[in-house]
Amino acid sequence: QVQLVESGGGSVESGGSLRLSCVTSGTTISRYAMGWFRQAPGKHRAGVAGINNAGITTVPESVKGRLTIPRDNDKTMLYLQMNNLKPEDTAMYYCARRLYDCDSGSWWQDWRYTYWGQGTQVTASS
Repeated sequence: QVQLVESGGGSVESGGSLRLSCVTSGTTISRYAMGWFRQAPGKHRAGVAGINNAGITTVPESVKGRLTIPRDNDKTMLYLQMNNLKPEDTAMYYCARRLYDCDSGSWWQDWRYTYWGQGTQVTASS
């Protein structure tokens, strides 16, 4: 059974940093495309970082230079490193995994992911 559990969220001032962790079980994460998504109140869930099954990472232009998605295959951990946080980064953050190891395109589309964690809240105050 695949399980994903996020942690590391919290409240920080603008300009601060957080490192979110996604502990995985029941899966070899190096084989699968995974992503980080966030959802703010009243908004749709949006992708903020993706890593494909070849280990290639992608982030949208809106967060480039501030967010990265490191992965530790030995520890089966996925991270979201968040630097220079801004109030608009405030949201619930989720990690997610694809169902099949051959599926890795269109990383930003949340409907392509089957397994999800429960989320961790990030609040950045001005």
